[in-house]
Amino acid sequence: MSHRYALFLKAVCVALIMALGPLVTANVVLNNFAEHRARSDLQATTQQYISRAETVLNDAVALLRHLANRGISSCAMDSRRQFGKMLVANGKYVQIGVADAQGFPMCLVPERPLIGVPILPKLETVSPRIAISLAPQIDQGVRSALVSWRLSDDRRLFVQLSPAVMELGAGAHYLAKDSRIELALSGQELWVEKGRLQISKGASVPLPSQSTRNMSDTLIEQLDSGFYPLSVTVTTSRNAVNALVAELKVVAAIACAIGAIVMVGIGIWFAWRPASEAEDEFVKAIKNDEFIPYYQPVIDIFSGELKGCEVLMRWRQADGSMVPPGQFMTYAEASGHIFEMTRRMMRLVASEVADLYSSNPDLKLSINLFAGHFKDDKILKDVLEVFEPSKIELSQVVLEVTERQPLEDIDLARKLIASFQARNIRVALDDVGTGHGGLAYLQKLGMDILKIDKMFIDPMGSDDNTAGIVDIIVELGDNLGMGIIAEGVENYNQILYLRNLGVTSAQGYVFSRPIPASEFIQYARDIETGIMNPIKHLDEKYAPESAGNKDAEQGAA
Repeated sequence: MSHRYALFLKAVCVALIMALGPLVTANVVLNNFAEHRARSDLQATTQQYISRAETVLNDAVALLRHLANRGISSCAMDSRRQFGKMLVANGKYVQIGVADAQGFPMCLVPERPLIGVPILPKLETVSPRIAISLAPQIDQGVRSALVSWRLSDDRRLFVQLSPAVMELGAGAHYLAKDSRIELALSGQELWVEKGRLQISKGASVPLPSQSTRNMSDTLIEQLDSGFYPLSVTVTTSRNAVNALVAELKVVAAIACAIGAIVMVGIGIWFAWRPASEAEDEFVKAIKNDEFIPYYQPVIDIFSGELKGCEVLMRWRQADGSMVPPGQFMTYAEASGHIFEMTRRMMRLVASEVADLYSSNPDLKLSINLFAGHFKDDKILKDVLEVFEPSKIELSQVVLEVTERQPLEDIDLARKLIASFQARNIRVALDDVGTGHGGLAYLQKLGMDILKIDKMFIDPMGSDDNTAGIVDIIVELGDNLGMGIIAEGVENYNQILYLRNLGVTSAQGYVFSRPIPASEFIQYARDIETGIMNPIKHLDEKYAPESAGNKDAEQGAA
């Protein structure tokens, strides 16, 4: 019997076993499924609470920044009148006021008697500009949060959030009656504490945070905010989880039937296309240099000058058809082929755009790396071997490290990055805010550039919450002295917003899609000779309309 038919028969046998398996293993399968479902719902609840908390805090910070920047920050009548207007316009806030360095209120809107009790913590030398504290009063399990903005003379402008802003549900309906939610500030003070846990038959009592963590009959999910000192913990009883098992019997049967069908399909696939064939085709594509570089321009959004480009990999097959990176990149990284693919692509880049970069020494060339490149110093040798003999200077090279995959050895990665920087090669943190590293990468790795991910750029102009996150990322980059590039810019309003934040460089479809070398070189020459200026073109096309909208808004105000 041939190998392909043996694989097919084996797949059919496994499929039959999978079809009969639920009769014996139903309890284990259903319990595991129920726990997985419950954990997924608990994680969704933690994300909901963190997202809501970050949203209301971002809004409060934006309001305080608006007031402080416009000098509406005193107890004068004009300032208090503006405070009142803000409260009327936004029901999320119960009061706005000014407090001194000791935390005592100097004035409040709405006006209330000043009883000589501090409303904010005492100001310390190391206190940040923006601070969050909690009022002692509790309304249905939610305390009122106070967000303060430190002024130049150590007074503080503050706004008190209504407890109603954190009035959210208790998550999935089957867990709601037997779950507890705790949203903590700075890991200690509880902002929100809701729900009850059934710890014994017939008794339902609220439990403090620490005691719930030591119970073996509970499920616990915790999530920390990436931008504020917030942590949410959701705890539920396994009794609520196990209630799902009876209803999931049908789901388990369907899942097993689908699994059997999938296994038969896999058997047929492997019978007619052995695994080695796919591997051989991929290796052949690498040797034939079918993986080629495409270039996406990076533009100065004030002047329209070309700052450089990001090199992106594409698979152009022998018949000329293009395979998008989503269909091969994961396999390339998992199989280890990405290392050879990266080396070959760098060689092609050094050949294709050498003359352009030699005549424009200020242009930057960004090469993407993944976490596996930082397991040893091989990548350092590869980069030097390719670019040192070329016309492209090492100072023009930028290596992008994605945050979407964790670096296994942070110390080794830091040494490699330092080695690159010692040779004037800059290093950028790509996909900021979307992955594993977060602030730890910025603190430990000493990056030179932050790249704001497209997921944060897309909602600009329609989602104030995400815009607030971009504000924070930009402010963080400025404080660390890092360059900032916005990715995925697709419309003129996004450009205007980024300009207001002081971001100078961006890439995206509003300027150009990733293009082959010949088109990128022509694109660069057109900008250099003045034939084309992408920013001037956009300003001329959209600026009058934007200015008209702005005038209309001011007239309405």
